[in-house]
Amino acid sequence: MMDLTVSADLVLGRDDSANELFNGIPVHRAIIAPLTALCADAKKAGFDLRLVSGYRSFERQLAIWNAKAQGRRPVLDSAGHALDINTLSESELINAIMRWSALPGASRHHWGSDIDVYDAAAVAADYSVQLTPAEVTDAGVFGPMHRWLDRQFANGHGHGFFRPYAVDRGGIAPERWHLSYAPLAAKCDDVISAKLLAEVLNSVSTLHLRESVLAELNKLYSRYVVVPKACYPVNYIALK
Repeated sequence: MMDLTVSADLVLGRDDSANELFNGIPVHRAIIAPLTALCADAKKAGFDLRLVSGYRSFERQLAIWNAKAQGRRPVLDSAGHALDINTLSESELINAIMRWSALPGASRHHWGSDIDVYDAAAVAADYSVQLTPAEVTDAGVFGPMHRWLDRQFANGHGHGFFRPYAVDRGGIAPERWHLSYAPLAAKCDDVISAKLLAEVLNSVSTLHLRESVLAELNKLYSRYVVVPKACYPVNYIALK
């Protein structure tokens, strides 16, 4: 079995040495074989499962965070509609951003284990994937593929992948498009902590809203970063 040793730098998005390209998207090399198998199963079922995103660096997540905190990118409500951030307190703005976007250092995309997917067979080649709730409802353009994935996961045929944000637990909004490779993600979950995140964010002077984030970090970590082990497919956690 492939070595799944992870470091703090990998978990924080500061080490991409374990990454390889999958159809042009960087991911951890450990997920390439199971992802290839999942895509092959999807093809047999009539779907073309493709990646919108995979690995994301600390610096990229920091840029996304700051753009949202400064109003240069939309901040969305739970239904996917843009908010007027000028009406929000700093605490409200932080929570609104974290409903859809992670703090730098706290994104599962840092790990290379997590991917955002869509069905290329369901849309024209020039379609711009938005990753919105409307796209992935049962009636949405990608609904059929996600219903198929529901069945695969329920029957233990997901090749180790699962949805960490399948339901609303009061933190990150449900993201049907977000898949995670359990054996690697569980290892990363064992390394990430509120203490590690605090140490890193304390050193990032360019993080917008940093003082307010640090003041609430333990609460934010519990609400938006922690994914209960009960959400993982038990048979694949054992592989870690």
